[in-house]
Amino acid sequence: MTLCVAGEVVMMRLMPIRRLPSEVVNRIAAGEVVERPSSAIKELVENAIDAGARRIEIQADGGGLSRILVVDDGRGMGPDELPLAVERHATSKLEVDDAGDVDLLNIHTLGFRGEALPSIGSVARVTISSRTIGGVAHAIDVQGGAVSTVRPAAFAGDHGARVEVRDLFYATPARLKFMKSERAESMAISEEIKRQAMAHEDVAFILTLDGRPVLRLEAEHAGDEGRLRRLAAILGEAFGENALLIDQTRDGHRLSGYAGLPTYSRGNAAHQYLFVNGRPVRDRLLQGALRGAYADFLARDRHPAAVLFIDLEPTRVDVNVHPAKAEVRFRDPALARGLIVGALKHALAGAGHRASTTVADQALSAFQGRGGVGRGAWGVGAGWSSEPAYSPGAWTSPFTAPAQVIPGLAEVSARVEPGLDPETPNPAPHTLDLIDRPLGAARAQLHGTYIVAQTRDGMVVVDQHAAHERLVYERMKAQMSAGGVARQALLVPAVVQLEPPEAERVVAVADDLAELGLIIEGFGAGAVLVRETPALLGDTDVEGLIRDIADDLAETGQTLALRERLAEVCSTMACHGSIRAGRRLNADEMNALLRQMEATPHSGQCNHGRPTYVELKLADIERLFGRR
Repeated sequence: MTLCVAGEVVMMRLMPIRRLPSEVVNRIAAGEVVERPSSAIKELVENAIDAGARRIEIQADGGGLSRILVVDDGRGMGPDELPLAVERHATSKLEVDDAGDVDLLNIHTLGFRGEALPSIGSVARVTISSRTIGGVAHAIDVQGGAVSTVRPAAFAGDHGARVEVRDLFYATPARLKFMKSERAESMAISEEIKRQAMAHEDVAFILTLDGRPVLRLEAEHAGDEGRLRRLAAILGEAFGENALLIDQTRDGHRLSGYAGLPTYSRGNAAHQYLFVNGRPVRDRLLQGALRGAYADFLARDRHPAAVLFIDLEPTRVDVNVHPAKAEVRFRDPALARGLIVGALKHALAGAGHRASTTVADQALSAFQGRGGVGRGAWGVGAGWSSEPAYSPGAWTSPFTAPAQVIPGLAEVSARVEPGLDPETPNPAPHTLDLIDRPLGAARAQLHGTYIVAQTRDGMVVVDQHAAHERLVYERMKAQMSAGGVARQALLVPAVVQLEPPEAERVVAVADDLAELGLIIEGFGAGAVLVRETPALLGDTDVEGLIRDIADDLAETGQTLALRERLAEVCSTMACHGSIRAGRRLNADEMNALLRQMEATPHSGQCNHGRPTYVELKLADIERLFGRR
């Protein structure tokens, strides 16, 4: 056999086919299963969860490369099971039927291949000690694939397992050259434990890195409340305050978890966690569905925060398609995708005009006091006067001194509506009712842009342009859904050349595209004929549109490109057709806008995911002035 390398012909000698030694096979498998220290910890933690553990302690030193220790209180292993545990393809998690067959689609555990412990043992020094309930503790050692005999051992707990891994990848030193820094590996370990803790709120997790405790999560009661407390402990209290409960079932698929409000968006997708039957997964289909559900509420550079769990019969999902079990394959992917999109849109609609609490927190943190109450607070440097706080003989009685004119206060910056003055003896009856409404009663308009409203326990500041933009946008969407999308015929049908698989995918969703105003048909192998386009798009790039749709179908299975373009056009039209900043509004107009916001879903954010209003509670305002 000849091989050309850099212009030179190199002769290669073909060797005869032979079996690889078992230790080499294990090391190759370790490269797939144990990619880095966090992968080893993932496998060990999943083994502990499968064993029924309710408390798992993890220690890692040197980014997990020097030492890993995982201790659990599960069922444990007896002395006859320990040698089998480190033997390749030996497991207790698969049931064998009467015919001796194993159904690899009916898997109810996180692990099932029997590869983790032998793979780790082939590239590291491993010591496993375990005790069953009412039994005696025993231990076994594995060093570079060499297995010791079982021996009695000490064990601190009544039952469980203790797995210590030292010098990870010492048997494959080339792998060490591809490891990241200890800090990066430690961060990966922390992220892995957080994912496992999210999926199992009824299990306590303790993580120590280089002798420093970094995570301590006590077990919570299984259920929505316990799950939310666990998520808030991991992702922050802000997520817990701004998360929407998701719980819907469709055709045997249950979607649960929590999704953040659109105004609680992030700059990347790092706060999106997806689980299938308790297993953390990275699935482009599910991520695409999440993106599609928030398409109406977020700009392209913003990403929602969500922790979603899909539970279904194991036979309806294949978890054996990825060496690290990080990807899954649904028997009915359209059902899973539709469930996510539908459930999230239902939850977002139910949120109404609610905006994230972080908006108010940011507003409060922006307020700064102009001075203190001590000596010199009103003196030089306080921003008020260059005169000293006290000057003998210069004092003038406030009753005889002329009124001081403070710059800015004499200008008309706000318009207080008649009958809304708190000093008025008999305020209008309808005003009292408006105060009790969620967005309160309009009090003033500032700078021709912002509406200030009073609620029973605080105040609300509304961006009139952003709020009305969302109202117009939602009305346009409703009209488009009721009357369909207007189409315009092309004078000359456009032929778009694609790769044959891409063209087949696009033609397969022709009916869905027709509902959006795009009429297409197949035009031979690898070509799509476009006859009509949505009128809202005007003179659009037909070829670019079809290619974007093909890319979306390949990546997510959804026609997001067309939907997003239509949404963008509607958003632009809504922006230009809404109340402009600087327009003066009377009391009735301001209150009418507030009432429409209360009755319109998603009015808490504009079409780009920015908040339309800020709510400040009276208690928070009082704290700003030291009244609390």
